[in-house]
Amino acid sequence: MTAAGPAVPDGVVRGGVRGALGGLTTRGRSFLAAGVAAAVCAYVLGQPDLLRVGLLLAALPLVCVTVLYRTRYRVTGSRRLSPQRVAAGAEARVRLRLDNVSRLPTGLLMLQDHVPYVLGPRPRFVLDRVEPGGKREVSYRVRSDLRGRYPLGPLQLRLSDPFGMCELTRSFSAYDLLTVVPRTEPLPAARLAGEVPGYGEGRHRALAQVGEDDIIPREYRYGDDLRRVHWRSTARYGELMVRREEQPQQARCTVLLDTRAEAYGGDGPDSSFEWAVSGAASAVAHLLERGYAVRLLTDTGDALSGDGPDGYVTPGHEAADTAGLMMDALAVVDHSSEAGLARAHDVLRAGREGLLIAFFGELDEAQAELAGRMRRRSGAAIAFVRDDGSGAADGAADAVRHLRQAGWSAVPVRPGDSLAALWRHAAQDAGAVAGGGTTGFSGGWS
Repeated sequence: MTAAGPAVPDGVVRGGVRGALGGLTTRGRSFLAAGVAAAVCAYVLGQPDLLRVGLLLAALPLVCVTVLYRTRYRVTGSRRLSPQRVAAGAEARVRLRLDNVSRLPTGLLMLQDHVPYVLGPRPRFVLDRVEPGGKREVSYRVRSDLRGRYPLGPLQLRLSDPFGMCELTRSFSAYDLLTVVPRTEPLPAARLAGEVPGYGEGRHRALAQVGEDDIIPREYRYGDDLRRVHWRSTARYGELMVRREEQPQQARCTVLLDTRAEAYGGDGPDSSFEWAVSGAASAVAHLLERGYAVRLLTDTGDALSGDGPDGYVTPGHEAADTAGLMMDALAVVDHSSEAGLARAHDVLRAGREGLLIAFFGELDEAQAELAGRMRRRSGAAIAFVRDDGSGAADGAADAVRHLRQAGWSAVPVRPGDSLAALWRHAAQDAGAVAGGGTTGFSGGWS
């Protein structure tokens, strides 16, 4: 960021001299008014000495305005966030640096950064004289309990003369974005249904360039290594056949987040919707750490920031960056205007097998039956259903019953429940459902 002269962005002086006169402080205006009054009184009373005093009082603020207006400081400013992505409730540090690149020392400077009110008070710093080629660094902290994406800046520089008669403001044009992502809770390493290395529910086979040998042959292609020729199949089919290269099966999981506005009540960081968003973020982070290919889906049927096939994020050296993009998407996700879960149902029924984890708001009977049909026969399904303990408690119990009858491991979520405890019990319940047993599990974990 760079500014030169008493300027606004692009180095243009707003309003010219008139704008500079608008920068007079209360002291400067008082001196100017007193000087004019003294000059008028001297003229009326015929007192030349009083006239000289009045001219001096009026001239002082005007001279300060002229000198400050014509002074061409050249300064550059920069801002650095550490980190640029922070969890809700955590602090980030903002470092500001000001460099004087002119040949003249600066006067007294006041540095001010524009910060949204949810991040805290607007920071202000007073900098004394900065020598030619000198620099100054200051820092402040920001914190938000609300997830979102917040602009920081532009940076403003206020100049003043030594007598405090005039203040002029220069504004830099650059700004930065601070992303506040949902809180994530460490989840226990509970074994989910079908989680068996190399095979089982929630896994699919994928071809790769490097992997374990498989005896399934295919036709020889130009460039194939002759050492991979499968002679038995070659003799059987009468043409050159080679062994395929195949990697172990990889677990797949879809995390479904219900964002319907009518399914949640309340607002703020402790609302049920924020709990669901935080739960989805925790599940995504946990599953990626365990090697799952994860897709984050909403009730609108849209996948959030998935770069793989069908919107999946696959573990790898770039998985952390992609996971960060998913967290960025969760940072700004808001209520949808959908009336039901039909779009999400269509996407899930058209996809492949895999683990399904859903965070639902309030479900009426029709939506509970529709959600029950989302579960695919070849994969396990876990649902966290909102139960706020109000008059809708019977509806939540009915929704949980519908989901369990459809083969889901459904867990009611009440205010104050711990996601880690709910996760552990849901995983145990999912194993019992997959094995054909019953658990009689009910909510209320804390």
